Amino acid sequence: MEPEEEELNQQPVVDIDIDTLDLSGSPRLAGERPDHIQILAAVQDPLPPITVHRSTMRVIDGFHRLKATRLRGEHTIAARFFDGDEAAAFVLAVKLNVAHGLPLTLSDRKRAADRIIVTHPQWSDRRVATVTGISPGTVGDLRRRMSPDIGPSGRRLGQDGRLRPVDGSVGRLQAQELLAENPGLSLRQVAHAAGISPETARDVRNRLRNGEDPLPRRRRGAADTLADRPRAAPLGLARTGGRPHGGPVLDRAALVRRLTADPALRFTDTGRNLLRLLALHTVREEEWDAIVNNVPPHCTDIVADLARQFADLWSEFAVRVRDEVPQTG
Repeated sequence: MEPEEEELNQQPVVDIDIDTLDLSGSPRLAGERPDHIQILAAVQDPLPPITVHRSTMRVIDGFHRLKATRLRGEHTIAARFFDGDEAAAFVLAVKLNVAHGLPLTLSDRKRAADRIIVTHPQWSDRRVATVTGISPGTVGDLRRRMSPDIGPSGRRLGQDGRLRPVDGSVGRLQAQELLAENPGLSLRQVAHAAGISPETARDVRNRLRNGEDPLPRRRRGAADTLADRPRAAPLGLARTGGRPHGGPVLDRAALVRRLTADPALRFTDTGRNLLRLLALHTVREEEWDAIVNNVPPHCTDIVADLARQFADLWSEFAVRVRDEVPQTG
């Protein structure tokens, strides 16, 4: 739990006069939802306390609960005070409205990310993403659109509270040297010495084991367009003449069928879950194309954002499987 939330949970619940509260500054672009207010007003049990910024009396979380309370004809509402500054109050408002209640829309979350990038330029993309409920890649795109150089001295604050350089190339190369000189160093030792995260250290070590460059290929800049990119290769294959990572084209469906025949996977709950997840990605190239071509225009941002988050999860899963599962033979 973040310090702001811990501080909030320690605050006593008090009754506040509704007329003293300020409803401006909400992260919701569309404002109130009358149907949701009606539903809350009809609830017989006491509603959870709202959150109020003490110095400004602005409602941080509980806009609809306050409106419902007023609709009931009541003049006071249960609340907890938050004592941070206004920037921290906005971050808390976004975090609380992403986590529960009536969720913020994707547009709300992106707009909130824009504001947090400005008020907290030292925060990493992943930290902003955790608060706003969008992917780190989307935060990075928003940051580059606003300013390519935003952030003090090229360093940002990660979720672990440590400042790290935006360009991790130097740290990765230092990690390469450390691992070459002393392969027995732990990931945490390498990360601390090179000023990178343990996950980055893990990625460098795996790349070296596989004979790969420790520096991953940079994402293409915003100036690149779809027209610049080769379009012949199917989804899931590297753009290298149809061969993933320079190796032979593998029949993913056949590989999954082979895994399905393995008793170690078939007869365990976790194994069957893994097989189901893998089977989802065995559709043919033309099926992927059909799915892409039929995504409704109003859903493209959400679908792309989810796909990017799932890709991040699979990437982390691949690193952990290679690094943490003991090898046989």
